[in-house]
Amino acid sequence: MGFFRVLLAIFFPPLSVIDQGCGSVLIVFILTLCGWVPGVIAALVILNNPNRWNITI
Repeated sequence: MGFFRVLLAIFFPPLSVIDQGCGSVLIVFILTLCGWVPGVIAALVILNNPNRWNITI
């Protein structure tokens, strides 16, 4: 997780998880609408998760 990605997660959380999939973006977007802090926390947790599933079809 790079410094730019952390700054992006703090200032605009949904944009920081755009490459993690549609579900992650949707969850972070909804949490950001509920409040800025839940969106930032969710984005940082998603970005810092070492067990990411990279499923390609």
